[in-house]
Amino acid sequence: MGVTGALTASALLGTAGVASADACPYERTCSYSTTNWGGTPGAVKENNKDLTAYYTWTHSESIYNNGASCNVTIYSGTNYTGTAYPLNRGTGWKTTSGSKIWHHAYSNKWFC
Repeated sequence: MGVTGALTASALLGTAGVASADACPYERTCSYSTTNWGGTPGAVKENNKDLTAYYTWTHSESIYNNGASCNVTIYSGTNYTGTAYPLNRGTGWKTTSGSKIWHHAYSNKWFC
């Protein structure tokens, strides 16, 4: 499964700041190709072994988990490999800069 990565507490954000993740549909995790949850979200709902076909995931700069009841783990590799980054429901990273998932968020798995 790989090692678990850590984004700093300052990168984790559960409330809106300069920009908002309001565009992320309910029960989805969204990746954005810009920081601060800007632009059009790339929304996913199920477990995804390979997100490399989706621009917002292969160019990920911010991620938000708008899940209903589940947390999600984002992986830097396909098939749930590479570095794992757990993301609680209702929280997100305004930037993934400095992490292994900066432009490389290649799979996700939900945990309920």
